[in-house]
Amino acid sequence: MPETQHSCQVIENRKVGSVYYRLAFDAPVLAGAAQPGQFVHIRVSEGLEPLFRRPFSIYRAQDGRVEIFYEPVGKGSRLLVQKKKGDLLNVLGPLGRSFTPPGKDVRQIVFIGGGIGVAPFMLFSDRIKTHQAGKILLYGGRSKAHTFAMTEFRRNGVRPLIATDDGSVGVKGRVSELFSQIEISPETMIYTCGPRPMMAAVAAFAKANSLRGEASMEEVMACGLGACLGCSIPTSRGYRTVCHDGPVFPLEELVF
Repeated sequence: MPETQHSCQVIENRKVGSVYYRLAFDAPVLAGAAQPGQFVHIRVSEGLEPLFRRPFSIYRAQDGRVEIFYEPVGKGSRLLVQKKKGDLLNVLGPLGRSFTPPGKDVRQIVFIGGGIGVAPFMLFSDRIKTHQAGKILLYGGRSKAHTFAMTEFRRNGVRPLIATDDGSVGVKGRVSELFSQIEISPETMIYTCGPRPMMAAVAAFAKANSLRGEASMEEVMACGLGACLGCSIPTSRGYRTVCHDGPVFPLEELVF
């Protein structure tokens, strides 16, 4: 399905834990087309400030509704917090390149997320719930405030493991402290999304151990369609746009 603009009614917008929010909106066509790793581009204001849309990974897409998972840190996302049930959102999507589903040969699926980088893995785990591979989520946050209940991941057969910078939840330190849980095998597949230093560490680990993987890159986007080139990043294949050529790239192509 080509990218489409939608007028979507907000169903709910609620806080999750201490700092995160989940916003759900009615979008049957978008929900039916969305694939794990894709994103939506949302106009957060009817005025000229902020002028550009904001990109959000698709957290969930089912029963005719789409959900996003976000942290209000900038002007755009703070405006999104104000959206109430019944409000209309101008949404462009689904956009971008999705994750490659794990093949039948994969015996361990590893999701590695930092902060809101966990967002695309909920939909992904929904879609591969019946895959026979073992599934783990290695999740890193700054503190207990930057974690949340992961009941839905567990329901999908995913075992969450947490690391926090201050040790207030899980293992103390970076998410790399959890890499020992990854099976070093050609039958392991890694999927990661989050801060660049974290993904650089994941890429280095994967390369050192000859592991396959993909990364969903996070960049500021203006157009969301690959026209303005503002979200271009260096790769082994030259500069690529995150919004159009990505956001998902093979780990080995990325240059950190």
